[in-house]
Amino acid sequence: MFGSELKALAAHPAWRGEIDRGAVSLLLRYDYIPGPHAIFENIAKLPPGHFLQIKASDPPGTIAPPQPYWSAAEAALRGLQAPFAGSEDEAAEALDALLRDAVSLRLEADVPVGVFLSGGIDSASIAGIAQAVSPRPVKTFTIGFEDPRFDEAPQAAAVAKHLGTEHTELTATEAEALATIPGLPAVYDEPFADISQIPTLMLSRLTRRHVTVGLSGDGGDELFCGYPRYQRAAREWQRIAGLPGAVRRGAGGLARAVPAGALDAGLGWMTAIAGRRRRWGRPGSKLRRRLEGLAAPGAMAVYRRQLTRWQGVEHLVLGGEPYETAYDREAPGDALGTVLDQAMYRDALAYLPDDILVKVDRASMAASLEARAPLLDHRLVEFAWSLPASMKLRGGHSKWILRQVLKRYVPEGLTDRPKSGFDPPLGKWLRGSLREWAEALLAPERLAREGFIDPAPVQRCWREHIAGGRNWRHELWGVLSFQAWLERWGAESAGIDASETAKNGSYQ
Repeated sequence: MFGSELKALAAHPAWRGEIDRGAVSLLLRYDYIPGPHAIFENIAKLPPGHFLQIKASDPPGTIAPPQPYWSAAEAALRGLQAPFAGSEDEAAEALDALLRDAVSLRLEADVPVGVFLSGGIDSASIAGIAQAVSPRPVKTFTIGFEDPRFDEAPQAAAVAKHLGTEHTELTATEAEALATIPGLPAVYDEPFADISQIPTLMLSRLTRRHVTVGLSGDGGDELFCGYPRYQRAAREWQRIAGLPGAVRRGAGGLARAVPAGALDAGLGWMTAIAGRRRRWGRPGSKLRRRLEGLAAPGAMAVYRRQLTRWQGVEHLVLGGEPYETAYDREAPGDALGTVLDQAMYRDALAYLPDDILVKVDRASMAASLEARAPLLDHRLVEFAWSLPASMKLRGGHSKWILRQVLKRYVPEGLTDRPKSGFDPPLGKWLRGSLREWAEALLAPERLAREGFIDPAPVQRCWREHIAGGRNWRHELWGVLSFQAWLERWGAESAGIDASETAKNGSYQ
């Protein structure tokens, strides 16, 4: 059987959904389940840019491995092995021309088209070029939050005003945002824990009221070194790479031998001495994380720690050793010489298709909106990989070459601000409006009965989060997303009394 959603497969009378515990571990490590793995056993995802051929002449059940018609991995390696040889001005001119053509192609439609606009580099580039090539004002859309710490709407409005777009803005109230949460398991099919799924779904619904196609800026971070974690990983690896192997192994052994709780208790005097002058929180836990970081065997192990939500996830998920992913495997060839290239390469194979694009695709399709990503035009991807790192990261500023193009359309001051995520104030919500819902899903007796997740570490994080000791929103949202999905999809497969589960955990 095949289908674009698990719903299609689950509708078949022969469906036997058994939850894959290794996939649950991947979810709690990364916030998503990287392909080809799926939440159910004996289900595989077709990789991006691949086709599957099933011959009628073959015996039943015979399926050849998927074959690529275009490979992001090969495109990256080709670009790195044949770098762009022109000047910086020539690179900016070539990128501008590619962008204009990619945007123009994706504006073609027999239905209304708009642009998602956050006010950041990527979306402003798409909106600016769309406005430049369009014969009429482009429709742009943004969503903001009541809490100004999470609100990007003013920056988006300033960009829209400069460009002269027909701008629509929605300020999402807490009540409106929370009302989207019960429907997330149905929208995403699999458990999916990227916090920005909430505003993405809301933005898709807002946009669909006005247009049928929406252009996004997805792909810019992975192609032009946009994530701050790239630089953090490079700096951290540079600090520890020269340490003797014995020192690093010893640090790792110490971290494994002494529980974080014991370290916290032993170092409690630090908090007492610091008093109100500094908030130490849990010094033992912080020291243990430092020691674990020192023990990283290579640059990609350092980077994977940047991405990992739950450290030691194989112990958190009962019987759930996580599968190997792109972040664990060695890259082919020797072209990926820098930590930055290695990290971007792996994100292009896993995080981009299985988190970012899944998030936007599911949310937009749930709103009957078609999302298009001009920055992921295959020609743009291939060109970006041919550019040297110095044209992507310069003076600590990411996306340097893309910024040079953007300046042709939008003044630098309107987009030159620290990068912020598309995250709602979830930590606050979990302490307030979502507390009752979360406590029902995270109840120790419930987790123990279901038998997938060890209740003890979850309860430790929950108590600390509620007390305000540390914001564990990402870690808790991973567990909550699985629990909410299990309630909606997997209770019967897990041998759980679905009626009892629903009664105890439904969000009201």
